[in-house]
Amino acid sequence: MPGTGHAVPDLTPNALRDAVARVAPSRLPVLTQHLFEATTNAQQTQSLAPLRAFIHSWAVFVAIERHPARAERLRELERIVDLGEEDPSEAIAEIRAVREAAEAEAGLRRT
Repeated sequence: MPGTGHAVPDLTPNALRDAVARVAPSRLPVLTQHLFEATTNAQQTQSLAPLRAFIHSWAVFVAIERHPARAERLRELERIVDLGEEDPSEAIAEIRAVREAAEAEAGLRRT
């Protein structure tokens, strides 16, 4: 995407870890813990679903964080919903739109 300086990462744990290291290095411990839990759950359940959920979650995170203005807007919308001081329906709709756009950008959703 223009202005980001970062290519969309491959949908692999290593590529996502590298991308998170670039766009939000403070989140690396959370990613590492999530990957450990997903791997453990995948082994215990003999299912790839936990790893697919890991990939989806972090690919969307990277797609959002690659665009600082979009990331800040999402945090602002989440604060509106969390505070509960106003009708959250517009904020929720915009959060959904941001996440859907990030899913499409990450190659997780057809547009």
